[in-house]
Amino acid sequence: MKETDAQLADEKARMVKENYDKAAAEADENAKNLIIEAIQQSSADVVSETTVTVVNLPNEDMKGRIIGREGRNIRTFETLTGVDLIIDDTPEAVVLSGFDPIRREVAKMTLEKLIKDGRIHPARIEEMVDKSRKELEQRIQEIGEEALFELGIHSMGPDMIKLVGQLNFKIVNGQNLLSHSIEVARLTGALASELGEDVTLAKRAGLLHDIGKATDSGVEGSHVDVGVDLAKKYHESAVVIDSIAAYHEGNQPEFIISELVAVAEKIAISRPGAYSDSLESFVHRLDSLEKITDSFEEVKKSYAIQAGREIRVIAKPNEVSDAQAIALSRNIKQKIESEMKYPGHIKVTVIREVRSVEYAK
Repeated sequence: MKETDAQLADEKARMVKENYDKAAAEADENAKNLIIEAIQQSSADVVSETTVTVVNLPNEDMKGRIIGREGRNIRTFETLTGVDLIIDDTPEAVVLSGFDPIRREVAKMTLEKLIKDGRIHPARIEEMVDKSRKELEQRIQEIGEEALFELGIHSMGPDMIKLVGQLNFKIVNGQNLLSHSIEVARLTGALASELGEDVTLAKRAGLLHDIGKATDSGVEGSHVDVGVDLAKKYHESAVVIDSIAAYHEGNQPEFIISELVAVAEKIAISRPGAYSDSLESFVHRLDSLEKITDSFEEVKKSYAIQAGREIRVIAKPNEVSDAQAIALSRNIKQKIESEMKYPGHIKVTVIREVRSVEYAK
């Protein structure tokens, strides 16, 4: 009797193990099919971003006009935009170089306006830079609205829509962040559809999972903390907030959609060629250089140019005298030396400009 019981116990254990293995294999196969189906439904074209923009010229004579007498035009242009304007032997073209896509876009719009207008001098350059910045603000809003329309997402406030638009001008590991976020949104939506979850909410969570990276580099805190704060500020649902916080911080997700966002993110970044670490490290180094400089109270704005070999600093003229500008450049140099590691040298240029305007009547 005991021998029979032992045999039955062994057979029962074997059957349980076989059923467990079969169920695990079927679950694994179903998961693979689910992911394959999601990928097929959300094919996306991804173009690796660079740090240069080419602007075509109507003729070679335009290069001399852009440079200006004794280089005054090109100096004004680079100071106001924070972008390098490279003029070489390339026929009928100039190159704009800068790690910040928003600055580069402003520079491109400004240069195209100046070329079309024909009047190129420092005052006109300043006017066109201001005009281009205002136009880009409107364009960013439109880009955000187009992304929402493409995904079928509604009921989002204008401030959050603007942040979505700003993702288009952010690069992470060589990839356009808005394109990446849209891809994650589509993947999350496809996975949610297969599992019977809310597809629109899943797309919304996928789109906003990296929204903390849309803000300016001067905002304190990690992009995760910033993203969570923004989601709460603009009254996003608990699912969206959890999707931002849980995946990036490694906390246990509270919702299935949060898990799906994490899966979609991993699928998106695992594709061959999706990311470029070298560009990301380059952008991070230049961003760190500007943060160090902007930490000084006397600094109004700073621009890392020449691939990080020069930091151009705009000082607050009412707080810094000519003599203090020299001391400021020395202090910035010392802080860079103590906090950063870099090859070669970094040139620190402090610019102090005072304007007094009166109108004769």
